Amino acid sequence: MSQQSLTFQGVKNADQVNKITTALMMLDGVDSAEVGRHGAEVEGRVKREALIAAVEKLKLGVNVS
Repeated sequence: MSQQSLTFQGVKNADQVNKITTALMMLDGVDSAEVGRHGAEVEGRVKREALIAAVEKLKLGVNVS
């Protein structure tokens, strides 16, 4: 199992955090996701590109790196 970190800019509230958490947890291969306003720690076997795409697909105006 691997761990990956994402950094966010533009997350403004708990609703956005919850949406991001749900989107990440729905991905195949994600075992856990700790999400906050400034980033996420994700464990599992999933490509970084898939994590970023899942957040961008929400169209929340959040920059992910």
